[in-house]
Amino acid sequence: MPRKKTHNKETITKAAMWQFWNHGYFATSMDDLVKVTGASRHAIYSETGGKHALYLACLDGYKNEIVSPAFRGVEAQNANLQSIEDYFLFQISRAEEIGTPFPGCLMANTMTETGPHDRTVMDIVKSHNKRLELGFLNALKNSNQRNLLDTEMIELSKFTATSAQGLWSFSRSLNDVTPLRSYTKTLMQLLDRKIVL
Repeated sequence: MPRKKTHNKETITKAAMWQFWNHGYFATSMDDLVKVTGASRHAIYSETGGKHALYLACLDGYKNEIVSPAFRGVEAQNANLQSIEDYFLFQISRAEEIGTPFPGCLMANTMTETGPHDRTVMDIVKSHNKRLELGFLNALKNSNQRNLLDTEMIELSKFTATSAQGLWSFSRSLNDVTPLRSYTKTLMQLLDRKIVL
């Protein structure tokens, strides 16, 4: 009678995501993946296709489990500046719950570590960044009391997305979230002065 399978792609991916998020792709070995997932090398290869395929699955899982719940308010039809601030504060609170060292954003980490060397990964990162830009643009347009031109709003949304990625990367060097909250306050003041009467 065959033994019941205890590890599937979903359980392996969920456990591996935290490993890649905290330590990166290159610093994570197959031995590390075996340890954190509790699955054998054979199970990891048979269920996910190997380390690189597992990494791609983790990036997809990260989008679904981490990004979408946090960013949903910014993408909502009635989103506004408060929605943007709520997104930042939600992510900061999540980092505070995880504790130091803060993991940052898996997508931001990926953008600097593997993105420049891996076209498939870079396409995923670019798609994520475009999502941020479009979401922020949505919220900014709804708050555009000064009637800024579309081109100005697009540039402002790109600035906000870049600020977000920079903030999450910066968080990895901190011991507490106070500077993150301070930066968010300054960013929101700048956005408010730019588009609100």
